[in-house]
Amino acid sequence: MESCNCIEPQWPPDDLLMKYQYISDFFIALAYFSIPLELIYFVKKSAVFPYRWVLVQFGAFIVLCGATHLINLWTFTVHSRTVASVMTTAKVLTAAVSCITALMLVHIIPDLLSVKTRELFLKNKAAELDREMGLIRTQEETGRHVRMLTHEIRSTLDRHTILKTTLVELGRTLALEECALWMPTRTGLELQLSYTLRQQNPVGYTVPIHHPVINQVFSSNRAVKISPNCPVARLRPAGKYMPGEVVAVRVPLLHLSNFHINDWPELSTKRYALMVLMLPSDSARQWHVHELELVEVVADQVAVALSHAAILEESMRARDLLMEQNVALDLARREAETAIRARNDFLAVMNHEMRTPMHAIIALSSLLQETELTPEQRLMVETVLKSSNLLATLINDVLDLSRLEDGSLQLDLGTFNLYAVFREVLKLIKPIASVKKLHVSLNLAPDLPEYAVGDEKRLMQTILNIVGNAVKFSKEGSISITAFVAKLDTLRDSKAPEFLPVLSDNHFYLRVQVKDSGSGINPLDIPKLFTKFAQNQSTGTRNSGGSGLGLAICKRFVNLMEGHIWIESEGLGKGCTAILIVKLGMPERVNESKLPYMPKMPTNHGQTAFPGLKVLVMDENGVSRMVTKELLLHLGCDVTMVGSSDECLRLVSHEHKVVFMDICVPGIDSYGITIRIHEKFTKRHERPLLVALTGNTDKVTKENCMRAGMDGLILKPVSLDKMRSVLTDLLEHRVFFEAI
Repeated sequence: MESCNCIEPQWPPDDLLMKYQYISDFFIALAYFSIPLELIYFVKKSAVFPYRWVLVQFGAFIVLCGATHLINLWTFTVHSRTVASVMTTAKVLTAAVSCITALMLVHIIPDLLSVKTRELFLKNKAAELDREMGLIRTQEETGRHVRMLTHEIRSTLDRHTILKTTLVELGRTLALEECALWMPTRTGLELQLSYTLRQQNPVGYTVPIHHPVINQVFSSNRAVKISPNCPVARLRPAGKYMPGEVVAVRVPLLHLSNFHINDWPELSTKRYALMVLMLPSDSARQWHVHELELVEVVADQVAVALSHAAILEESMRARDLLMEQNVALDLARREAETAIRARNDFLAVMNHEMRTPMHAIIALSSLLQETELTPEQRLMVETVLKSSNLLATLINDVLDLSRLEDGSLQLDLGTFNLYAVFREVLKLIKPIASVKKLHVSLNLAPDLPEYAVGDEKRLMQTILNIVGNAVKFSKEGSISITAFVAKLDTLRDSKAPEFLPVLSDNHFYLRVQVKDSGSGINPLDIPKLFTKFAQNQSTGTRNSGGSGLGLAICKRFVNLMEGHIWIESEGLGKGCTAILIVKLGMPERVNESKLPYMPKMPTNHGQTAFPGLKVLVMDENGVSRMVTKELLLHLGCDVTMVGSSDECLRLVSHEHKVVFMDICVPGIDSYGITIRIHEKFTKRHERPLLVALTGNTDKVTKENCMRAGMDGLILKPVSLDKMRSVLTDLLEHRVFFEAI
């Protein structure tokens, strides 16, 4: 065996030291070999460690270090060259691995530090998230309490229940010792303790509203902590205890000026109530932010609920008032309807009862005019006849006015000859004007349509009334009647801004001007002329006759025809001009043969007679029957009189050409008689003409007559000229329905 070439130590080894080194190397080697086992266990158990290959290198380095120390155990004694070679190889490998590991750690350590930074960041984020989750849970809890409180508060619309429920629910949710509500007094200068939770203080205690603490709370929309010694916070009797924290919050009150709640102030500016909440005494509990937010939200909800309650109270009060008004209106309506029915019944009865004697007076007066009379007697008869006609006109005016006022009068629209209306007016007015030596002229514009659609009777009545007034109040001079189609610039009247005409292709506006040279009118009296029973009291017109209804009725007729009427005059003695504008329709096609026959006003036909004309008169009233008979006898007719329907049916024959029957006879069905006469005479040329003689002026009467099959209708009273005109038109056209 060859000897070792190791370098001999300069001093002899100490056995004891050698022994310690030997033991130390053994334990170092043991430790080095155990560390890789622990690293292998760590790597195996760690699923997320990103540097496993570094751990492998570090394990190799430790193993090599351990192997070096283990091999070093054999160097303490005489050893062979092989041991030295192995030792050298182990140290070289250990050096290489250690260098490589050191170099790798230079790159790995910054990454490990950044991982640590991320870990700290994540920990901070986790802590922040935990805090946010805590806030969310707190907000959810607060929201749950708010929803619960809101549900309880809005479960009723009684404001007393709302306020009491608010205090109870807040006290239960927040575990309050006391909760109170201060409301403004009626004067608005003080706050009054109105509601408390525990009712330890008497309700009604007041504090000035301008207290600094109250102003502080009212100036903020947040819950404010206040001193327990503040007047509004003294909600418990004095005692030896430590009061809890107190907060106060304002409760906005609705503008109450529009609601007039009985026991609340009428405030025109924005005011607040004050809610005070106290935590339990002798406790370290403090108000948390989420609790203050809960109080603020509840205060707003209370304000909304109170506003709804106020609106409900006002609406219920308005509903009750409306119901009372409706009951009163319904009662007034029934009373008005009863009054209207009574008036209409009265007018209908009076109309018939007055026309019957008027029929006798006018008929006999007209007959008396036909006899030989002295001038004095003729003057008296003419006066009676004139007064009777005036009374008959007054009756017609009163009935027309009554129907105009209750709305029962409607226009009878139809196509008519407009030129004929003006010619008829001129024909009727000229005899009267000639007596007063007045010249009457008529001027119709070339563009005036010959035919129009409207109510011919009402239009003629209106024009005739205006022209009649011109003749009545003119002693000398002339009267001119001008008619033309009104243009837009001539439609407006500055004195009547409410009259707003609308032009169209199917309508036109007729403008009629009646100018006279009469006594004139004081401009101050013009507005009074269209008032019922009003007359011009100017000099020279007081004894002109009339009831003061003519112009009032004309105005209403013109209004029905969507027109306007007014009078112009420069003063007394300067005459006046009456102007009316009415809306008329344009007929699509005009066929004169198909136009409805409208009988004209009765005129003087001379001594025309009807000799041998057999006429049957049925009238229950003996005087009226006798008067009608005298009129017909004077016209040469052969008259048969009957007083009942049975007698009429028995005596009527084909020899009778005309049958006059009073259709307003009590107990007699005149319409039934008409039908039975139609059944008796199956051939039309053998049946007599059936004419109703009536005092009723309503359209229903005319419609019933036409429906029953009558050939004509005339209104009482009937003069001699009117009867002559009726018979002439009736025999000529075989129909005569006087306009109603």
